[in-house]
Amino acid sequence: MDGRDLVRSVKAVGSAGVAQGLRTVRAAWRRRRADAAGLPSRGAERARVPGSVRGAEPGPGGGVLRFDRSELRIVVAGNGSVFWGWDGAGPEPSYALAGSCPEPDPRAQLEPDTDGGWRVVSERMTVGVSRHGAIEVCTPGGVTLRRDHPPRWWEPVGGGPARWMQRSEVAADARFFGLGGRASGPRLRDGTYRLWNTDPGRAFAAGDDPLYITMPVQMIVADAGTHLVFHDTSWDGTVRLQEGVEGAGSGHDRVGTSEVRADGGPLRCWVMVGTPARVVRAWSSLTGAAAVPPAWALGHQHARWGFGTEQEVRRIVAGYQERGLPLDAVHLDIDHYDGHQVFTVDEDRFPKLPQLAEDLRADGIRLVSIVDPAVRAAPGNAVYDAGTAGDAFVRDASGRVVRGVAWPGEAVFPDFTHARVREWWGGLYEERLTRGFAGFWHDMNEPTSFAAFGESTLPRSARHSLEGRGGDHREAHNVYALCMARAAYEALRTLEPGRRPFVFSRSGWAGMQRYGGTWSGDVATGWPGLRASLALVLGLGLCGVPYSGPDVGGFDGSPSPELYLRWFQLGAYLPLFRTHASLRAGRREPWEFGADVLEHARVALLERRRLLPYFLTLAHVARRTGAPYVRPLWWSAPEERALRDCGDAFLLGDCLLVAPVLAPGVDRRAVRLPRGRWYDTATGRAYEGPTQVLVEAPLSRIPVFARAGAVIPVRGPEGDLELEVWAPAPGRFGGGLVVVDVGDGWDEPEVERYAVRREGRRVIVEREGEDGVGEPPHPVRVRGLAPAGRRAVGTP
Repeated sequence: MDGRDLVRSVKAVGSAGVAQGLRTVRAAWRRRRADAAGLPSRGAERARVPGSVRGAEPGPGGGVLRFDRSELRIVVAGNGSVFWGWDGAGPEPSYALAGSCPEPDPRAQLEPDTDGGWRVVSERMTVGVSRHGAIEVCTPGGVTLRRDHPPRWWEPVGGGPARWMQRSEVAADARFFGLGGRASGPRLRDGTYRLWNTDPGRAFAAGDDPLYITMPVQMIVADAGTHLVFHDTSWDGTVRLQEGVEGAGSGHDRVGTSEVRADGGPLRCWVMVGTPARVVRAWSSLTGAAAVPPAWALGHQHARWGFGTEQEVRRIVAGYQERGLPLDAVHLDIDHYDGHQVFTVDEDRFPKLPQLAEDLRADGIRLVSIVDPAVRAAPGNAVYDAGTAGDAFVRDASGRVVRGVAWPGEAVFPDFTHARVREWWGGLYEERLTRGFAGFWHDMNEPTSFAAFGESTLPRSARHSLEGRGGDHREAHNVYALCMARAAYEALRTLEPGRRPFVFSRSGWAGMQRYGGTWSGDVATGWPGLRASLALVLGLGLCGVPYSGPDVGGFDGSPSPELYLRWFQLGAYLPLFRTHASLRAGRREPWEFGADVLEHARVALLERRRLLPYFLTLAHVARRTGAPYVRPLWWSAPEERALRDCGDAFLLGDCLLVAPVLAPGVDRRAVRLPRGRWYDTATGRAYEGPTQVLVEAPLSRIPVFARAGAVIPVRGPEGDLELEVWAPAPGRFGGGLVVVDVGDGWDEPEVERYAVRREGRRVIVEREGEDGVGEPPHPVRVRGLAPAGRRAVGTP
C-alpha cells in the first residue's frame, strides 16, 4: 500500500462525509486494481523512425510514400486542407470529422522533388516530404510555415499501442493559440500542455492546466501566414511549446517548436493555411457547422447550485421583474433532482415543475436542466434498470460493469461511444421536455468519478464500443462528452423537430460545436479567474467552438461588488451570458451588491438586449463560416505583431471592439486599436489605428469601440430591428451583414448585405441584392457624424 494514498484516503473520509468519503476510497482502489489487471504492462519497447523513402504511389490529391519502416499517406482535400497519416493511417474513422472526409483535390499531384524527396503542390500550399520523412508546409510563394521532423514511435515488444512523438518547427516570430480551453491563454506561452480532459476537482484560475476541454488543435500566427494544425488522436498526450526568438545567439533566429506526444492512436494530422478567417472556414467545413442556439439562449441566463425549491426560483424571477431587469432563462442544478439522480425531480421541493416552466415561459423565460452522465447504481432507479436491461453501461476488461462515485453515490456510466446507447439515452430527454425544460446543461462528463486519490475518472482499462471497433478508456476518455452531446442533440431534433436544440457541455472535443457550446466550468472567484474567463472563450473560438462563456462572478466564494460588476460587464459581450455559483458561494443576483452595482448592471443588461439581433447575426455567420463571435484583435491583421500579444481585449464580430476591465481599482485603461478608424461608442470620439489609446473606464461601463463603416443590427426602442451605422471616414466605404432570425426553428434565414459610403456629411446606406441595390428595409440610425453628446442623423 502506498502511504501517501492511505493518507489521502483518511482525508477523503474526513472531508466528504463518512459515507461518500468511504465510497471515494473504495472507488480509487477499485480503479487501481482494474487497471493493474486490465492494462498490459508496457515492458520493453522498440524505438522506430520511418527510415528512407523507397517508393511512391500517386493517387487522387496526393498519394502514398513508402519508407523502410513506415508508410505515409498524404492527400490535399477539396476544401484546401491537407491530410497526412503515418503507418498508412487514413482520415477515417474520426470523431472530429463531420460526415465523410472531403473529396481529394484532383489538381493536387504527388511529384518527385529534389534530393530524393517528394512534394504535393496545391493552390494554397506546397507540401514537401524529404527522403527521411520530414514534412515541410510552404506558402504558394515558397515561404516555410512549418517543418515536421520525421516522427518517432516506441512499440511495446509484447504488442500493444505505440507511443509516438512529432516535433515541429515554426518561424521565430510565430505565436501559438488554441489547444481547447486553456486558462493561461489566449496566447500560449512556453510550457507543456496536457491533452486529457480533466475535472480539476476545485475552482480553477489562470494557469491551471489541464481543464475540461483539451483539443490537439493549434492555430499558429506568423508574419508569413496563419495555419491550423490538428493531430487527430483522442489518446492522452502532451504538447510542449517553445516560442522562437529573433536574433538569438550570434544574430541567428531561434525557431519556435511544438512537440506533440501521444500514448497511442494513429499519427495523423490536418493542416489548413490562409487568413484566420479562411483557416477557420476550412476547419468548420471539416468538423461541422456550429449549432445555432435558439434566440433566447443569446440573452441573459441565471443559474445557481442551490435553487432548492420552486418558491426560491419564483422569488429570484420576481426580483428581476420587479427591478425591470431582462432575464431569458433560469437553470436548475443537481439539487432539483430526487437524491441527485439524473432524469428525476424532487417532488417535495418542485411539486408542480411543469406549471413553473409554463409560468416562466409566459414571461419569456425558459427553464434549463442540468444533466449528468452518472447513473445511480441502485435497483428501482428507472434509468439504472433500463440501462442494465439494455447493456448500456461501461464494463471493465473482465466484463463487469464499472462502478464509480458521483453525486448520487455509487454510479455507473453509459457508453456513449455506442450508437444504440446514444439512442437510448437521447430518448430519456423526453422526460425533461414533459417537465417543461427548454435547454440542457451537461456537467461532470469528462467523465468525472470521485476518487480519494489518483485520477477522478473511469479506469483506463474500461472497455468501450468506439462505434463497434472496440477499445478502452484511454482512447474513449476525451470523446466521451462529445458523444454524450451528440446523443442529446440528435434526440432533441427528433423529439422537438420544430425547435433548435440548446445543449451546452462542460467537456468535449474537436467537433463539439456541431451539437452546441460550452462554458468555463468552475472558474475561481477572483481577478485571475476573470482574466481566465476571457482567455477560455478566445481559445475555444479559435478551435471551432464559437458559443461559450464563464460563470459570471466566479463559481466559488463571494466576489466584491467591483469584481462582480466587471465580470458582469464582460459577460454581457460574450456569447453565453450566465451568472452561476456553487452551493456555498455568495449570491449572484445584481441587487445583492448595492444600488450602484444594480444600476450599472442594468445598463449592461439593456445593452445586451439591444445587441441581440447582432448576436443572432453572429450565430448564423458562425454556422456558415466557422468564424467565432469573439475574436482576437489580430483576426483581420495577423501580420501586426503587437496585436498577437494583446489578450485583454477582443473583437465581437467585425463591428465592435470590447476592452473589459480585468484588474481592481481601474477607471482608465489602455486599449490597442487595429488599423482603421474606431469610434468610442460612449463618447463618439474617433481614433485612427493602429495605435494605443488611453480611455476612461468608470465603474458604469467598459470601453467599447465601433469600426467606422460598420452596420450593426440592434433592437430599437419598440423592439423592432434597426440598423446602427457608424460613419466611414471621409472618402471611405463600409458595410456589413445582417441575418434576421426567423424564429427558433430550422427555416433558413436570408442574409442581408449592406454597403455604406460617405459623401461629405452624408452617409449612404444601401442594401445589395441580386437585382441591384435598394433602400434598407429597416430604420437606419447613423452615428459618428455629430459632435460627442449630440445625436447624429444620417440619410439612408
